[in-house]
Amino acid sequence: MIGLMTAGELTPEELLTTTRTVRKRLDLTRPVPLDLVEKALTIALQAPSGSNRQNWHWLVVTDTAQRAGLAELYRDAAREYFGGPGSAGTLFADDPRRAAAQQRVVASAEYLIDKMADVPVLVVPCIQTDEAELPAGNQAALWASLLPAVWSYQLAARSLGLGTAWTTLHLRREKAAAELLGLPENIHQGALIPTAFYTGDTFKPAARQPLSEVLHLDRW
Repeated sequence: MIGLMTAGELTPEELLTTTRTVRKRLDLTRPVPLDLVEKALTIALQAPSGSNRQNWHWLVVTDTAQRAGLAELYRDAAREYFGGPGSAGTLFADDPRRAAAQQRVVASAEYLIDKMADVPVLVVPCIQTDEAELPAGNQAALWASLLPAVWSYQLAARSLGLGTAWTTLHLRREKAAAELLGLPENIHQGALIPTAFYTGDTFKPAARQPLSEVLHLDRW
C-alpha cells in the first residue's frame, strides 16, 4: 500500500532523517483511523517529562466544525505572520541557495493555510500547570515536559504511515483556540499537528547546515 510503512521497515536513522514536515503531500481524501492516532500517542507517552509529572494532555480534533474553526484561526494568524517582517520568506535573502529553500517553505505553508480545514486529524498537545498563568522563570523546563513527546508522536505517526507538520502559528490566537476547544485556564497549548496519510512512497533527508558550522567543543 503506497504511503504505509511499519516501524520494522524503517531503521532508526531512516526514521529520524525522513520524518519531515508534510504539507502539500498530506492526503486530504483518506480518512485516518483513530486507532492509528491513539497508537502513535501511546508511543509518545513514553517520552520524558520533568519529575515524571506526565502533565500533558492531547486533543485529537476530527469534528468537521471544530477543524474548520481551528483552520480559520490558523489562517488569520498565518496571514498576519507571513505579511510581517521576519517571516520564513524573508530569511536568508542574501544566500541564493537557502533563499530558494525558504520560498519552497512559504509555498508549502501557504498551501496548508488554505487546506487546514480539510486535514482529517488535528492534534493539539497541551501542558497542565497548577495555576492559570504560566509559571515565571524556567520556561524551558516546563515545555521540555511536552515537546519531546510531540516529536515522539510525529516519529511514531511516520512509522505508521502518517504524515505530520509541526506548527504553532495558531497560538497567535491562543485564547480563541482555547475557547473553541473548551480548555480549562490551566491547560496551555504547545503546538498544532495536522495529521494524515501522505501521498507518494517515502521522504528523503533535508538539506541542513554542516555540523562543522554549528558544533562548539567545550567553549564557544
